[in-house]
Amino acid sequence: MKKITRLTLTLSATAVLSLSLAACTQDEPAGSGKTNVRIAYFPNITHTQALVLKNQGSLELAWEDTCDVTWTSFNAGPSEIEAIFAGEIDIGYIGPVPALNANIKSSGDVKIISNATNAGAVLLVRKNAGISSIKDLSGKKIAVPQIANTQHLCLLSLLSEHGLKPTGKGGDVTINASSNADIVNLMDAGSIDAAVVPEPWGTIIENNGNAEILLDYDELFWNGHYPAALVVTSADFIQEHPELVTEFLEMHESTTSFINQNPNEAQQIVNTEIENTTGKPIDEMIMQNAFTRIEATTELNTQAILSFAAIGKEEGFYSAIPEETDVFNTELSP
Repeated sequence: MKKITRLTLTLSATAVLSLSLAACTQDEPAGSGKTNVRIAYFPNITHTQALVLKNQGSLELAWEDTCDVTWTSFNAGPSEIEAIFAGEIDIGYIGPVPALNANIKSSGDVKIISNATNAGAVLLVRKNAGISSIKDLSGKKIAVPQIANTQHLCLLSLLSEHGLKPTGKGGDVTINASSNADIVNLMDAGSIDAAVVPEPWGTIIENNGNAEILLDYDELFWNGHYPAALVVTSADFIQEHPELVTEFLEMHESTTSFINQNPNEAQQIVNTEIENTTGKPIDEMIMQNAFTRIEATTELNTQAILSFAAIGKEEGFYSAIPEETDVFNTELSP
């Protein structure tokens, strides 16, 4: 796929270049003359703003005289969090559950500062498995990408709402963790009865013809108004570089507007960056359908996020539910 030429985001070039750059000059490495702003992301469609920002070089353009921007790709939340704890990442795009993990383990130092995308996950059931309702999941085998991740907690909440429990909690629903790619094969082989997966894997499994959607993206959890990706940074970085964080959030918000106003172009850009990072693009039709199940928005649903913490505490993943004021910092949002 060819590189997409730089597009003009909703924030005009004049406005971008007029952003205050004073913060970028703080704590400069000796002799470099610039501060290195290190940003983490996943090569996933739910990290849409990160992929568009990276492709367009918007931050690099805004900070060309004072800051170097370094992008680092991760494939799992724990490894990104380790990099944040090690002081190797300044700002990160990450899922809600690892974001909460980081906040709790850091005693509130890692802060959630913005939303990125919502929803983007579905519950599929194998055809001929005799499942037409949530109650029918009793006695069945369900796959999730990872234990204690976003999809797993969504599933646990769903089971609890319908009076079902996993086998480890005295129930009869078997939950197993497998990679998304392996879940595709397990479904096709009839080794599982259902799966909760993020996009584009939901579309891939559905298109294979052996499974169908039982709960779509807006039915699985909180009517789809829950985060698939968030933006985090440390309290120290906010304190040391408040202007820089504000400027980043302005670019993040303008990129969100661009994505919503230009969905087809955004899809192409995202797929270009996925190919650049992984070496393989997503099929165009799969990408188009997957995008319909994801909402790009900077608006935080703090209650949905804290509900993940409540589910995690009930399951023994967390020792306590953090206070809202300890988890979020939105004072610098535009």
